Amino acid sequence: MQITIATWNINSLRLRQGLLHHLMDGLKPDIICLQETKVPDELFPESIAGAIGFPHVLKRGMKGYNGVAILSCFPLTVVDDTPDWCEKNDCRHLAAQVTANGAPLTVHNFYVPAGGDIPDREQNPKFVHKLDFIEEARAHFAAYPPSRAVLVGDLNIAPLEHDVWSHKQLLGIVSHTPPETEGLNAWMAQGFVDAVRHFVPADQKLYTWWSYRNRDWAASNRGRRLDHVWVTKDLVSGLKGYKILKEARDWEQPSDHVPVGITLTLD
Repeated sequence: MQITIATWNINSLRLRQGLLHHLMDGLKPDIICLQETKVPDELFPESIAGAIGFPHVLKRGMKGYNGVAILSCFPLTVVDDTPDWCEKNDCRHLAAQVTANGAPLTVHNFYVPAGGDIPDREQNPKFVHKLDFIEEARAHFAAYPPSRAVLVGDLNIAPLEHDVWSHKQLLGIVSHTPPETEGLNAWMAQGFVDAVRHFVPADQKLYTWWSYRNRDWAASNRGRRLDHVWVTKDLVSGLKGYKILKEARDWEQPSDHVPVGITLTLD
């Protein structure tokens, strides 16, 4: 069977929940992973999941910040034995077992810290948090090698030269600095493959985020690829396609991120 998994930093679920109908039209996903939901669990708008035909919901949220959720047409079971990253309990990761086609699939939904504006450990504790988070994730998956797993989310790092509009100008900008890109690539190397770059060569420009500061984001096209889908090596042969829903950046009251989807066949 084929399954499509979408990931999107929605930048406030309660504000933008209606846009999930557009996401459904554009990607036709079976599973949606959301980041930056910004809503505590008791106020989560459960009705939107039913409205788009997804009866199964897991969420991990807090007031005003962060937050992740998984919406699915398949049954979900939360994976409880995941780390409290950096001991902050800040709702940046949710993992679920999905029962599809009679075989289990693990879905990891991550929202990596943005890291502030100054790429310096001495001056910026937010940057320290980001690098420590990435290293903890790398070490965790090194200790517990993943299988039949998909890892998605706003990882807040554009790791490749053509994942940013200007490699030279952004080398010193948080999201594309060498400590971040090296850390992210080391994490991915613990059993994962970049599912989107499986289809798009590394020498081609590819973005999923455009700043609100750009008045005409499409004309300037100063984007970054911050949103990712990884699959374990045992799933690579099942990869069938991907889509970056670029038109979402022009939706009413858009997020600065756009949804990304991948389709794969599960044996």
